[in-house]
Amino acid sequence: MGTAPGTVLERMAGLAARALGVPMAVVAIVHDDHVRLVTSHGIDSPDGLVPRDDAVLASVAAAERIEVVDDVDTDPTAGTSAFLRDHHVRFCAAAPIVTFDGYRLGAVVVMDNRPRQLTADEETVLADLAAIVMDQLELRRSSLDAVSLERGLRGAAESARDVAEVDRGEAERDRDEARRERDRAHADRGIAERDRDSIEEFATALQRTLLPPSLPHIDGLQAAAYFRPVSARQVGGDFYDLFGLGDDRWAFFIGDVLGHGVDAAVVTSLIRYTLRSAALHYPDPTSGLAELNSVLLREVAPRRFCTVLFGTIEPVDGGESFRVTLATGGHPPALLVDPDGGIEAVRPGEGMLVGALPDAVFDVCTVTLRRGQILLFYTDGLIEARLDDLRFDELALSEFVAEHSGRGLAALMDDIATLAPKLSQRDDIAVLALEVAG
Repeated sequence: MGTAPGTVLERMAGLAARALGVPMAVVAIVHDDHVRLVTSHGIDSPDGLVPRDDAVLASVAAAERIEVVDDVDTDPTAGTSAFLRDHHVRFCAAAPIVTFDGYRLGAVVVMDNRPRQLTADEETVLADLAAIVMDQLELRRSSLDAVSLERGLRGAAESARDVAEVDRGEAERDRDEARRERDRAHADRGIAERDRDSIEEFATALQRTLLPPSLPHIDGLQAAAYFRPVSARQVGGDFYDLFGLGDDRWAFFIGDVLGHGVDAAVVTSLIRYTLRSAALHYPDPTSGLAELNSVLLREVAPRRFCTVLFGTIEPVDGGESFRVTLATGGHPPALLVDPDGGIEAVRPGEGMLVGALPDAVFDVCTVTLRRGQILLFYTDGLIEARLDDLRFDELALSEFVAEHSGRGLAALMDDIATLAPKLSQRDDIAVLALEVAG
């Protein structure tokens, strides 16, 4: 646990909070004398440590099933928890993190500032998230075991070279064999490099099929996009699109599927075709998100979540402005930038993860995009990256966009493309932006 846990683990608290519609969540691992918050969302805990004797967090080590406290104020045990009291928690639910051989390590805990109850579907989602955390921990342990084995083999090889140095006569007799081994190793490296190039070529080709080859021309409106995968050898889970609906209307979406690889690519393809079809059948983007939610729950197993912004665009004021109707499914907010650099976040009031719950709730808002204004959409890979050992979060992105938007959309996207390779990137990055001409 002293090493970096990885991108999926770091995102798990935020996913848990968005999936259950609560403001706070933590992934807690219980040690001998303290509880460590591996990752948290909506919680201010600078060192990430909580005393082991806390009445609630300590008990997750002994929990055999999901524990739920509907109202902390009326619970005699939870009411004594300093952690819950300090964060004004009234509701909490904890799903234990259990190893394959039955050891309980901690829990995924979601919290709210008001009393509430946990539905059966929400309990299933919370248990699934705890299982995903356990899978990630097992994968990390396997990786560390492999590194340890590789180091041991390397040490043995170095000892063998020392022995060969002492016994020069033996080394002379083995020299020809070593040369042949090197030749074989060189040939193997060549094969491995060709395989690596083939994998990169395949991943790049597959990625192209999941993104539009170009964006449509819209009179009076400029559109631009940028995409950077976290790895050239792996298909990403980020996606975006902009397309016409007829009658001077257009639709767009941008989103992020949990995970990478072929499985994520299959789900991404399903999402793109579902949203394109929904845009033609439903005038309200929230209905389109509800349709996508039903399709993912019905067609994708095991369950795989995604975040999405889905909306429509149409000209108003004789084409001088454009009305953007925007619905959200657990996605980061858009940024509305004025010509003078003023900036504000645009986010509908409520929007849950898509593909997590049958009764997920989605909300919609409308913004009028006027001459010279820019509306920027992005995936969370951009705000989860690091720049010069500091997190490039939503505030850092807002400051960057405000500083670089004065020369227009094209220059801003060029600056983002220059910035992205400098970031310590942990997930795919996708950006879609609109600007009213002039």
